[in-house]
Amino acid sequence: MEFLKIIFPVSGIETYLFLPPLVAFVISFFTSMAGISGAFLILPFQMSVLGFTTPSVSSTNLLYNVVGTPGGITRYIREGRMVWPLTGCITSGTLPGVLAGYYLRVRYLPDPRAFKFFVGLVLLYIGFRLLKSIPHKRADYGRRIEGGFKISNVSYGLKRIEYDFAGERISFSAPALLMFSLLVGVIGGIYGIGGGALIVPFCVSVLRMPVYTVAGAALTGTFVTSLAGILFYSTIPLNNGLTAPPDWLLGILFGVGGFLGMSLGAMAQRHVPEKMLKAVLAAVILIISGRYIVQFIL
Repeated sequence: MEFLKIIFPVSGIETYLFLPPLVAFVISFFTSMAGISGAFLILPFQMSVLGFTTPSVSSTNLLYNVVGTPGGITRYIREGRMVWPLTGCITSGTLPGVLAGYYLRVRYLPDPRAFKFFVGLVLLYIGFRLLKSIPHKRADYGRRIEGGFKISNVSYGLKRIEYDFAGERISFSAPALLMFSLLVGVIGGIYGIGGGALIVPFCVSVLRMPVYTVAGAALTGTFVTSLAGILFYSTIPLNNGLTAPPDWLLGILFGVGGFLGMSLGAMAQRHVPEKMLKAVLAAVILIISGRYIVQFIL
């Protein structure tokens, strides 16, 4: 097995060639069902298991998003589950925030210990949001959709976006989503996750949208903002005058596994109960969050 070990040029870490795509495949298969790329779990893996803790770990995480998310996006488009006005609203808010997030990351959070604490707080928020959004009385969508999971009758304006899904008229405030997306862009730029892991819990628990209809839009927003994030990290100098480009080989390997995992995850989503998706994700997120916060305090 030793012949499969390589040293990655940018990060300097040494690991098995098959490990990054394997880990990314497993993570993204489950997270993509909820519209989350899995980058929020790939980042802790890079930092804690691989020992990759420089600012380039964030841009490498964003590269994973760019390579991996098209697998899930394509599947959601084919199945008619892409709400384009929702996608545009999310992207318009998160994209400007990524630049601000990059600035905060390199100026105030270069220390890996402090950055892990920040990661822990972000994950804590995500975990509790997911737990609160687990429906208790709502019937399972999968049991009452006869004509497939397609979205129809989409309408939009400056104030509201609406569409039909599973016999319901879904309606939410466009300005509210836009403002929250801007905040998510800042956090996503710092964390290197693209923002989908924060957008989805907000859409599901606050704006009351079914996770089946949010997933495609969230992954698309993650793809666009991740592209911008890589550009910022690769071209704008840090405090020491150097840039923080991704470890291209490592990011691509993670992305290949993510592409396959997200493609299969998007395909399997309709067969998995919404409660199960949220419960499993919330448990994993809260465990990792607790570990990082405790490490900082102790």
